[in-house]
Amino acid sequence: MKEPVSRRSILRGAVLGGTGAVAGTLPTLVPYAAQAASGPSMPDFVEGSAALRPDKTVAGACQFCNCDCRLEIRMKAGRVIDVRGERSDPVQDGNLCVKAPMMAQLTYNPLRLTTPLRRTGGAKGDPGSQFEPVTWDTALDLIARRFLALRDQGEARAIANRTTGRMPRGAGALAHRLFSLLGSPNDTDVGPVCNDAGGNALAATFGLGNFTNGYGVDPATGKEDLGAARYLLMLGTNQAETHPVTFAYLLRARQRTRARLIVVDPRRTPTGALADEWLAPKPHTDFALILGMLHEVIGQGLYDRAFVDRWVLGFDELREHVAAKGYTPEWAAGVTGVPAATIRRIAREYATAKPAAIFCNAGISHQLGAFDTYRAIAMLAAITGNVGVPGGGCNFMHNTWPGGLGLPPLKTGVPDPGPALPVGPDAFAEAVISGRPYRLKAVMTEGNPLISSANTAKVRRAFETLPFYVYTGLFMEEAAYYADVILPVCAGLEFEGVYMRRDDRAIRWQDAAVPRVGQSRSDTEIFIGLAHALARNDRRHPPSYWADAFPLEWNDYKKLWATFVANTPGAGGMTMERMRARTEPLRWPCPSAGHPGVSTLYLDHPSWYQAARSLDPGNAGKRFLTPSGKAEIFTPELESRLVPSGHHALPIFFTHPEVTGGNPTLTYDAAFIANPVNPQALTHPVRLGTPADGTVHRQYPLMGMTGRPSVAHFAGVTHWTYTGEQLNGIRLVQIHPATADRHGLANGDPVLVESPRGAVTGTVLIEPGIRPDTIFLPNTFGPAQRVGDIFGDPRYEAANTLLDDRFYDNLSGQQAYKCFACRLRKVR
Repeated sequence: MKEPVSRRSILRGAVLGGTGAVAGTLPTLVPYAAQAASGPSMPDFVEGSAALRPDKTVAGACQFCNCDCRLEIRMKAGRVIDVRGERSDPVQDGNLCVKAPMMAQLTYNPLRLTTPLRRTGGAKGDPGSQFEPVTWDTALDLIARRFLALRDQGEARAIANRTTGRMPRGAGALAHRLFSLLGSPNDTDVGPVCNDAGGNALAATFGLGNFTNGYGVDPATGKEDLGAARYLLMLGTNQAETHPVTFAYLLRARQRTRARLIVVDPRRTPTGALADEWLAPKPHTDFALILGMLHEVIGQGLYDRAFVDRWVLGFDELREHVAAKGYTPEWAAGVTGVPAATIRRIAREYATAKPAAIFCNAGISHQLGAFDTYRAIAMLAAITGNVGVPGGGCNFMHNTWPGGLGLPPLKTGVPDPGPALPVGPDAFAEAVISGRPYRLKAVMTEGNPLISSANTAKVRRAFETLPFYVYTGLFMEEAAYYADVILPVCAGLEFEGVYMRRDDRAIRWQDAAVPRVGQSRSDTEIFIGLAHALARNDRRHPPSYWADAFPLEWNDYKKLWATFVANTPGAGGMTMERMRARTEPLRWPCPSAGHPGVSTLYLDHPSWYQAARSLDPGNAGKRFLTPSGKAEIFTPELESRLVPSGHHALPIFFTHPEVTGGNPTLTYDAAFIANPVNPQALTHPVRLGTPADGTVHRQYPLMGMTGRPSVAHFAGVTHWTYTGEQLNGIRLVQIHPATADRHGLANGDPVLVESPRGAVTGTVLIEPGIRPDTIFLPNTFGPAQRVGDIFGDPRYEAANTLLDDRFYDNLSGQQAYKCFACRLRKVR
């Protein structure tokens, strides 16, 4: 008899690589409530302990991923003694993954930054750089004077900021407001590092750039949404490790529905280990797989005729296009390595399951053709009628809400900022070094570009020569050693407000459990403080120019959030009071206190039409929020908008030049044009269809992918916790047994991974569940991560050292992290 899998073991199993799971079998996931009813095998002796019985419990939330788990933070004498999951949330079901206890380890950490610092000596980037503590006013005045000096020289655009996903919601809105007043267009977000391409494609096709469906029961209908799916198609998403708690919910629902789970990934992840079927295409070829599926669905008449006739624009053009291009399953098989018969069968299964849900994540976003791939996926969902229905949709992870939050209109005019730098995580380095399209001279970041950006050596050179750099963060990460000013931020348990968000546009209110560490501040407070420093130092404008735009009362996040709610379309019902009273998160759009929040976008239901109208009065009566009110596959307007960039409304296949097989790729023009998807920014136009010559593979015959090391990590921050490094402090490079044998490599051997850009080290992990022509190199490791020293772990160079920053999606700005030509050498 199969042993039931509990809430703890299924989530813990993801850490261990899912080795106990067999593809095609369904684990028996026992809901938390059922476990509690059956009784524990041993009493909870903590509950009877006077020393360990909590004297206070705080409702918090986890900051580590887009599951947005509620935390029951148990306190004793002012200290966090335990962290538990919310049992009253049916999606969370009491679950937490291994990262939740690390929240406390970010607060109780001797390596935390506690005061603002100013550089006093040492070369930029040198770990021996010297800094001295300064007051907040001194640090912010220093920044303000440098920014204003550039503005007064007519170089406001030479100032840039990049936000990150670790910030409280709304910090990006404050950054944008400040940079608008300053006259710089270069306040950017983390999207091009993360998953912007999916949102761009969803907006172009359906109207909104958001994850389309919801977890749990839709209060508007009383029925399950994603839990009702009969088919789960997951492309480039390893949810067992990236979204373990919401994935566990899908697995529980799958027990009831018997839904088929298909996982598409070049390696067999813990998610693939739980699937009915695992498909392993070459890296960067999912686009071809989807085109082959489209050809099969259309050619065999498996599309939803009634839905297409009423709700889809451009189907006839798509049908002619895929036939004329010859995007058959046989063609797709030649590109991907997935058999044509398998592609045909998966296409038929998806089209006929009803409802069928698609999930995608960084495995698609981090491809050269990310926008076009996501557009093709959206077309597949549209023609099969799997959009605007419970259990279906295009659920592109991290394209959630809130994105932009609204603030009151400025009372004064602002300078014309001109065009922004190209959208993308690595335009900063190019602009600093080459001055193209213009030179950056001052940068502020809320993330760590020395880990997250491609071609680390180039990024290092840029920050060595950057005249002025401000780093904000929790620890002395790699980027901090390049800074002129360092600002300490508070961690999640120290913050009250809305921090993380769930993928399905759902948010929670969290209360602060512990005081701020040292003099640390939240990011929202930092931008408000910087605005008032600008007011003190600006000789061109009166202080009110800045101070009126950033009222000091916004330092109270409750008042700031109330301002966002009052000024953000579709958010009128998302008050602090309402969220604080809930054990479940609340989904956007939610236009009023009486509205339940939207689970299924584009659902033919009064609650959706009410929400759509609240976003824009012009949406009245529209199901899809496009100009036509339909899902738009092809329109002449979209075609004319995309053509100058080198792209088209209908998908044309291309892939990365470092993918083996001589596939069509692209070349970039040197000129700059306005980006048709992000019109505030510039981009390089491209020419699609250039044949890849394959010369790189003569010396670098393998294809490498980067990705999350395991469920134990989230970006670089968890490497600064004891538990994160204890569980996964060694960079384990996954290599197929046949490939390891050819290179004379054994499990545990030190290995050098080389690309044309550089080399990094790791430890061999022989894994049969990966393509023989592909290796997997975990990212997020970096040479400044000191906690691993406790365990004797090596200090690793960033995985992105191996990537070529020249290859990026010129529409979304996504960097091609998922393919690089490489070779292996045993370290002697």
